[in-house]
Amino acid sequence: MSHPSQGRATHSAPDLPPTPLTVTAIELFWVRMPLVAPFETSYGRVHDRECLLVRLEGRHPDRGPVEGWGEVVADADPGYSYETTGTAWHVLTEFILPRLPGATLPDEHTLRATYEWVRGHPMAKAGVEMAYLDARARALDMPLWRVYGGDPARDRIPVGVSIGIQDSLDDLLSLVERWLQRGYRRIKIKIKPGHDEEPVRAIRDRFGDIPLMVDANAAYTLADAPRLEALDAYDLMMIEQPLHEDDLLDHAELQRRLRTPICLDESIKHVHGAREALTLGSCRIINIKQGRVGGPSDARAIHDLCRSRGVPVWCGGMLETGIGRSHNIALTTLPGFTLPGDTSGSDRYYHEDLIDPPVTVNPDGTITVPREPGLGYRVVRERVERYTVKYKAWRQAS
Repeated sequence: MSHPSQGRATHSAPDLPPTPLTVTAIELFWVRMPLVAPFETSYGRVHDRECLLVRLEGRHPDRGPVEGWGEVVADADPGYSYETTGTAWHVLTEFILPRLPGATLPDEHTLRATYEWVRGHPMAKAGVEMAYLDARARALDMPLWRVYGGDPARDRIPVGVSIGIQDSLDDLLSLVERWLQRGYRRIKIKIKPGHDEEPVRAIRDRFGDIPLMVDANAAYTLADAPRLEALDAYDLMMIEQPLHEDDLLDHAELQRRLRTPICLDESIKHVHGAREALTLGSCRIINIKQGRVGGPSDARAIHDLCRSRGVPVWCGGMLETGIGRSHNIALTTLPGFTLPGDTSGSDRYYHEDLIDPPVTVNPDGTITVPREPGLGYRVVRERVERYTVKYKAWRQAS
């Protein structure tokens, strides 16, 4: 049975036929990729992106062998979450992946039942479900967004860009100008105490009333409320995760004091947490990261809850490679995603992505939703192997 704090996903899944997909092999890659530029938040600065990639190989009675790819978005260190690439590797290699080869999985619920007994570790679980959904989409000859339950009318999704803390205001303004020129629909900047009102004021003075939001990554306390109230003067779209992730009551108090909507990120760990936050009035917007909440099924459950309450959602980013980015594109086709997310183009973070073609942003600030089966992008295995620092595989017994 699942632990109550994990939150079982209860959602209206897309109407798809059962897919008797038998898992023949599982591969796990620990990759380390250099970023185009260092990325700094209130948690610290990173120069490389470490994550795990899951490749699921299966056989369908009609379509034969298919593959699917997923990404475990846990960081190298436990700043954003207690999960790290190391803890995810341990949980996946010791408890989750060895059970899968030989299993026949008609849908994601059957897959999730194999690891529901494992408490916590949502990012590790999410990467496995992503890989399965990609394989299932290929077995059904469908684009991934259809398996996610996306809206067929959404052939493009609006996107924004997230800018880390810079060494100077000039550097920040230069980056904002660059990404606006490339068509991004929304600018998000990271803030922390002592680095908040000044950069916001500088951006407003230079660029006027562009769609702008700030992300604190839990860097403040309720004692900082006057500092955050000062941001009300700048007509921000939202202030993301100003307080500690467990402070739903303090967020509710802060939201009562702010005109600017609070958006919760780290605080929303499952659908039950989302329901509590909305009931308490802790936020007016929710950022859904499928890795943080346990996978696509859980992300869809939170989406459905928010849509029923009239609360807008958007898809946050975790510096994903093109594999995780492709899954975020699919997720964002659900109708409740009405705000531009952090699903930026591949060149935002990487000189060379793991997929071909790379994710690109159209001049109108949108990304075109792929129509090909599965991810809609080809995973370049040679690149995956080039950046792999650790590898393990399991195969079905012959």
